[in-house]
Amino acid sequence: MAAQATAQPSGVRQSVSLQAFTTWKVGGPAEWFAEPGSQGELIQLAAWAVSAGLPFRCIGAGSNLLIADGGLAGLTLCNRRLQGSHSDPHEGWVEAEAGEPIPTLARKVARAGLHGLEWAVGIPGTVGGAVVMNAGAQGGCTADWLHSVRVLDPSRPDQPFTLEARELDFAYRHSRLQAEPLLVLSARFRLAAGHDPAEITARTSANLQSRTSTQPYQQPSCGSVFRNPEPRKAGQLIEALGLKGLSVGGAQVSTLHANFIVNTGNARARDIDTLIRLVQERIRDEHGIELHTEVKRLGFEGVDTQRPGP
Repeated sequence: MAAQATAQPSGVRQSVSLQAFTTWKVGGPAEWFAEPGSQGELIQLAAWAVSAGLPFRCIGAGSNLLIADGGLAGLTLCNRRLQGSHSDPHEGWVEAEAGEPIPTLARKVARAGLHGLEWAVGIPGTVGGAVVMNAGAQGGCTADWLHSVRVLDPSRPDQPFTLEARELDFAYRHSRLQAEPLLVLSARFRLAAGHDPAEITARTSANLQSRTSTQPYQQPSCGSVFRNPEPRKAGQLIEALGLKGLSVGGAQVSTLHANFIVNTGNARARDIDTLIRLVQERIRDEHGIELHTEVKRLGFEGVDTQRPGP
């Protein structure tokens, strides 16, 4: 016998444009949309989606994300209101909500004299997204410092549980969370305590200055589009082929950094998707190298999100 559907929670809206919720400023509408203000609200919303048989997914800052022009079926949750963190500067522990901006957390721990997240200050994402993608920069990455993560299985929304970092199968820009339908609620880091706050803050600021001076932070983008095919660098390969400035509609390979695609003002998601594929084709033809994207596509070719299991 089918379970009775849970009553629709307050705060759920229909047909909400997702353009304002992505850093590329593109994407169609969410069929259903909500911004939970607490983990409890997120769990309630997940339970409603399961009972209603709706596919659903969770987005954070909307960076590293390309949403199709046709939008997304089911429920889209945006966790950017799930912010906050607390730390023990003597022991080096810090725990942060999934929607906490990772640059904000980097600055907070620097002021507390905690070493470990200086690299993260220029990453335009949330803690949850950083865990899922194993985000990294300036020689550091999430896997280096993560202790554990609290997650929610959509098929059992009332039973959050904790995964240790060693259980996440971390690799370069990869974790098991990219393939499994688990939603990040919070993350716990073990950092190095006892450092001079002024020194750590200065190093953090220097990392930010380095990124903003070499990357197109003044235009809508998703951050780096392609993973580096180590030991080569994606940006260098793209630039060497003279692809800086290559455009499709309102999407353009940045003239400042070739591993960025920017929205020059009127791009559609299909423009960006087409440009990504053109760059991949040129690199494949010239070098025999397959450039893999860091970007997660949602709503393309019918494979966008998790649908809760039985």
